Amino acid sequence: MTSPIRIMLVEDNCEYRDVIHFALEDEPQMEILAQFTTAEMALGSLREDQSAIAPHIVLLDLRLPGMSGLQALPYFREKVPSAKIIILSQSDSEADVIQAITLGAAGYLLKSSSVQQLKGAIRSVIAGGASLDPTIARYLVDVIKSKPSTAVMDHLLTHREVEILELLADGLSKKEICDRLGIKYPTVDSHVRHIYEKLDVNNAPAAVRRAYRVGIFPPEV
Repeated sequence: MTSPIRIMLVEDNCEYRDVIHFALEDEPQMEILAQFTTAEMALGSLREDQSAIAPHIVLLDLRLPGMSGLQALPYFREKVPSAKIIILSQSDSEADVIQAITLGAAGYLLKSSSVQQLKGAIRSVIAGGASLDPTIARYLVDVIKSKPSTAVMDHLLTHREVEILELLADGLSKKEICDRLGIKYPTVDSHVRHIYEKLDVNNAPAAVRRAYRVGIFPPEV
């Protein structure tokens, strides 16, 4: 990327916001595009006709007044699908980490991370990778080794997404799912798209196979 990496910072703690600002302001390859204290304000600033100046990176706190970072994550992905979201948080709880990642966060850093770790995370995510705080990464490896299904899958798909995936497994088309559940086609289409994204597949058969393999569905007998 030749132009500076445009960064949106969503953080309600003014002191920590200043720390991030000062850490990045002298970095020629990075630019703080905007700063907000709430997710609602940040989301409200994003307009379809501003795609040319949309952020490349959203640095998002989890504990925000009003809408939390976890609640806001899907809305950021919808409003600026090209942007990568890096969580900055004091929380290293299993639920927060797993849910943030399964909701689409490209990175998760603790606020105790160094400036160099933050810059490295931004560069890694922009290059198409992912970035986890070293403590979080080691923790996730241990969790996934010990209990892959319950730790990861509890937060992977919503109840409605599992319901729709089960109907896809039964061979129903999107139109038939609409009729069965009494919901509109665009809603079903959106759920199916999110299912594919979360399971990292491109079609219904692959999604069903992945659901059995990772434990969303019980083992076939």
